Amino acid sequence: MFNKIIKRANRKGSKADANEPASYGYPAAGGGGGGGLRNSGSVSTSNVTVNHSSRSTVTSTAGNSQQQQSTNQNNNNNNTVTSDIVEFLPLFRDVAVSDRQNLFLRKLQLCCILFDFSDTLRLVREKETKRVTLLELVDFIQSGSGKITENVQEELIRMVSINIFRCLPPASHENTGSETNDPDEDEPYLEPAWLHLQIVYELLLRYIVSSDTDTKIAKRYIDHSFVLKLLDLFDSEDPREREYLKTILHRIYGKFMVHRPFIRKAINNIFYRFIFETERHSGIGELLEILGSIINGFALPMKEEHKLFLVRALIPLHKPKSVGLYHQQLSYCITQFVEKDYKLADTVIRGLLKYWPVTNCQKEVLFLNELEEVLEATQSPEFQRCMVPLFRQIGRCLNSSHFQVAERALFLWNNEHIVSLIAQNRSVIFPIIYEALERNMQSHWNQAVHGLTGNVRKMFVEMDNELFEECQRQYEEKESRAKGLEEQRELTWRRLEEVVAAKAGGEEVMVS
Repeated sequence: MFNKIIKRANRKGSKADANEPASYGYPAAGGGGGGGLRNSGSVSTSNVTVNHSSRSTVTSTAGNSQQQQSTNQNNNNNNTVTSDIVEFLPLFRDVAVSDRQNLFLRKLQLCCILFDFSDTLRLVREKETKRVTLLELVDFIQSGSGKITENVQEELIRMVSINIFRCLPPASHENTGSETNDPDEDEPYLEPAWLHLQIVYELLLRYIVSSDTDTKIAKRYIDHSFVLKLLDLFDSEDPREREYLKTILHRIYGKFMVHRPFIRKAINNIFYRFIFETERHSGIGELLEILGSIINGFALPMKEEHKLFLVRALIPLHKPKSVGLYHQQLSYCITQFVEKDYKLADTVIRGLLKYWPVTNCQKEVLFLNELEEVLEATQSPEFQRCMVPLFRQIGRCLNSSHFQVAERALFLWNNEHIVSLIAQNRSVIFPIIYEALERNMQSHWNQAVHGLTGNVRKMFVEMDNELFEECQRQYEEKESRAKGLEEQRELTWRRLEEVVAAKAGGEEVMVS
């Protein structure tokens, strides 16, 4: 029955009516698809045609409109899969070697059938047949049974596209209408169709890394359109899917050199939209992991394009409230830039100071962690350019009433490289930081902070006792002047009160 359906579909091919349901998830004539990925303008549903560079499709606007309506209707009826359609095909080892490519194509066509996983008890046998068939395809690709023909590659990417390029469900905050959901506390959304999707992703990964895959042919089908749709899927809330996408996109970046500038630019655009528009995206951490590996491979001297990416995208990624979800990956990327080109340290530190949190203490601790990593790779000339605003901010952190912020700032003096930079520039840094240390010694409520402050103060004394005494003298003079001003202000207020009291009693008092 399955063979008859395939032959019938092949015979009808170009004569298919636009209103006729598409077989095996393929689009009807015109190549359109209904729906779109969340947060994207790209079209992707079960009826998907990848815009391959080897194809030329010209469709009128009216034709697209009709096809859109037809596809939407077909999607509603797509779940009516009967057991007659799914047929278990023979194993590869049971057919002649010359027939395996054709069998591979037939199995690909079978795997284009999509199932509704919202009902786990429906079409169980058919779902299992597809799962087993997908596993066979993975084994066939992985076994390296020979070069994959161009026709097979085209059908393989078509099958993958039909399965993975789909409408993502609404995000959790869209369902609840809440703006305060904590992703760390919420249960992650798990894709119901993962039983099949995982194997499809594995098949795509094996195809990309296979030595039998001809890159010159493959890039016709893994084109810019395909890459963009992959990037759209990074907004999936299922962490398993994002992990596969991360690995696959990284492999594509490594194997298809022609796509590298495009991939970097597309990721850049995702970051822009996240920072300046939505502040919501599930895959920022995974994209930063890919970029961390990419940055690590940058050649020196670094291109101006990469420096602009640091300034315009990576540093502003510190701005969103959800930075804690991806800060580890972001910090790694930032540090990689400084380690690659130490002259960027001043730019990075000033960028951190620009986005330094005012009221978010947990975020402030993350910034101090990152600051230490950046200072580790900072040389003296770059340190001198930014040390004044830097230690003014560190001084404010030392006096923070949140003990974790104050404690983390004091831990900077446990780093030998940072201490050496401070020692070289102590004549500038001591006067800035001394007052904050004294305030902690006199009035900070936390005993741990009090003890750490005493250790730093002792370190300053041992480093340059004469300078320390000079800072102490200046601090005492400043405090004395401040105390004198306060006494004078109180005296003035008392005299004003006396004047008011005298006027109320009918007496005239002269105020000197």
